[in-house]
Amino acid sequence: MTEGVPALSPGDVVLVGRAASVQFTGRSGFAFRIIAVDSRPTYAGWVWLDGYQLDGRGQAVARRRIFVRAAGLRRAGTPGSSLRSDPRP
Repeated sequence: MTEGVPALSPGDVVLVGRAASVQFTGRSGFAFRIIAVDSRPTYAGWVWLDGYQLDGRGQAVARRRIFVRAAGLRRAGTPGSSLRSDPRP
């Protein structure tokens, strides 16, 4: 992994938004539970991830394979915890 960027592992939950790739825009992006990290070389700092897009309750809603800039990902709370950034119900 790139220096200064924590290693990504299966089971990690990350927040995916515009900083990870311009294709992921929106108010707050989405949470993503990683199930596999492709080890094949790609552009420096970029990685293919397999996993599940999560809803606000941490439930899987879609299986996805995404190509992202690792430095643009943010760690989310623990799986199953509330992933909403908006405190309103």
